[in-house]
Order: sequence, then C-alpha cells, then structure tokens
Amino acid sequence: MHTTSPNRDIALVFGGGNALGAYHAGAFEVLQARGIRPDWMVGASMGAITGAIIAGNAPEERIERLHRFWNEATLHTGFSGTDLLKPRQYYNALHSLLTLAWGRPSIFTHRYPGLWSALPWVPNDVALFDHRPLLDTLGRLVDFERLNRAEIRLTIACIDVATGEEVFFDNTRQTIRPEHILASAALLPAFPPVEVDGRLLCDAGYTNNLPLDPLFEPEPARDLLCIALDLFCLQADPPRSLDAVLERANDLIFASAARRAVSGLARNYALREWLDPDGPVATLLHLVYRAGADQLASKSFDFSPSSIRDRWQAGGRDMARGLDHLAAAPPASGRFRYTCP
Repeated sequence: MHTTSPNRDIALVFGGGNALGAYHAGAFEVLQARGIRPDWMVGASMGAITGAIIAGNAPEERIERLHRFWNEATLHTGFSGTDLLKPRQYYNALHSLLTLAWGRPSIFTHRYPGLWSALPWVPNDVALFDHRPLLDTLGRLVDFERLNRAEIRLTIACIDVATGEEVFFDNTRQTIRPEHILASAALLPAFPPVEVDGRLLCDAGYTNNLPLDPLFEPEPARDLLCIALDLFCLQADPPRSLDAVLERANDLIFASAARRAVSGLARNYALREWLDPDGPVATLLHLVYRAGADQLASKSFDFSPSSIRDRWQAGGRDMARGLDHLAAAPPASGRFRYTCP
C-alpha cells in the first residue's frame, strides 16, 4: 500500500494530553522527513496546539517551531533522568510536583484564588490554573494569517460547557483565532472555560479526546488515509499500586471514546460497503503512545527533559513503524481498513 497517492487525501488527528503531546511532534517530524503532507488536520487540546503550529508555519519552519514550543515548555531543573526504574519514577514525580507548584510560564501559571477557593472564607473560583500565557506563545509561534489561508485544513474540537455539545472550528469555514485554541485546551477544572462568540467552551478531552468525527461525517468523497495519534492507551498490565490504579483510570477516561468511535466507523462502513461496494476506501492508522513503567498518574504534568525527549522519540518510532507497516501490507478488501501496529 502506498502512503501517498494523487487520488487519496491524508488526514492527521491529534489527541489531547498536555505534556504527553511531545509524541505528536516526533511523529510529525517523521512524516515531514518522508515528504508526506497532510491535507487536513483535526486536533483537541494539545493536539489543537500542535495542529496550529504546523498549519501556521511554512513547511521548512514547522519542526523548528515545534522544538521551540517544547523547549520552552520543558521544566529544566539541572537534574538528569536515569534508566533505573525507581529513581526515574521519583525524578518524574518531582517534575510533576514542580510543574503543579510553579506552572509552565509559556503555557499556564497559577490562578488566584484557584485552589484556595476551597476554603470557606475565600471567594469562589472555577479553575486551578490560568492558561492565558498560551495566547502569547501562540502569537509568537503561529502565523494565524497563514493558518487561515487554509493551505492545510485545520479543525479544532471544543465542548460547549452549558450544553455538552461538541463544537468544531474549521479554517475553511471561519477565521480561527488564538482564543479558539485556548478554548480547546481548557480542560476543566485545571483551566477555566473560554468564552468564544458568546459560548463558554472547554477541552473535549473527557468526551472526545481523539476527534475523528469531522473526517467521516459526511462520508469522504475520495479515498482517505487517516493517521490518528492517541496519547492514552486502553491496554496495560494489571495495576499493582495506588498510583498505577490512578494512571489506569485516567487512561480509560481519555482513551475509551476513541474505541467507540472506531467501532462506529466499522459499522458505518459495513453499511456503506453494502450500499456501494466500489465507493471510496478509508484507511485508519491508529498510533497510540504507550507510556513506560516510569510514567506515573501525573504524567500529563511531567514536563521533565527526559520525559519530553522520550515521548518525542516514541512518536517518531511509532510513526516510522506505522508507515512501514502500511507500505508492506498486502492489498486488503473492504472499504474500511483499520490497523493499530
């Protein structure tokens, strides 16, 4: 199977996951090195940030801007990671605690009263952190005029806080502004919801962390290769500690919607194939970040240099393996072809 074809569109779907999102950058680096250009990107939360950086820069600048974003986000403490499991777990836990204590100045800072609002004599608040610093970062790293020329189509996923309705912003239908990205990254209650055009919006992570829907509704008119990058994994060994149980619960919350979406696509395409056997074919390559044993329940807030590096490298390895798998796969029958190598 050839990855690129003049008769097929290529789409990327970037899931959310805060500090885990370095995986996206490593995966995209391999795509660009192989000369594979996406026609359409869909993103939620950190996936929306990644998509905005890619769509809002010239091809030759995209990897450098992704490196800059993650270099600024990384918590540089002067300590180096280790290959020994227990010390590495303590190292990761320390960086997560420092992130929660200090924030990440390029993404979020503390908010007042924030957590203190839990005390009875303190005014109410709706979030723990203030992620408005992300607006300045996006302004420096993303050319929104270029992004809105829609050389690459970009769709951003959010949730309406009042109704629970999914809300999508698309640069082929409206002008995407930094506050749209901010709203997509507003995971409650860590970050406050964002008002955009009269609606109070937040991160789609709890309901649709890997937003495949915009690509398949309505049915694609041409053959489609969709590469979906998921930052949470449904499969894991049985947990043997309280932290592992908390990590497992977190993964199940954020990864389960993707499984339901893939199952729904398989059913829809079975019906579409029965109605039109010769219609366009959809190929879904599902790449999943599988956190190592050193990663803890707080991994989404672990911005340590070693963890950011490991996630970037994991994204690159998984993308290379996935593309090689597609290239070597024999022709398959059916209009929906799913692989998760």
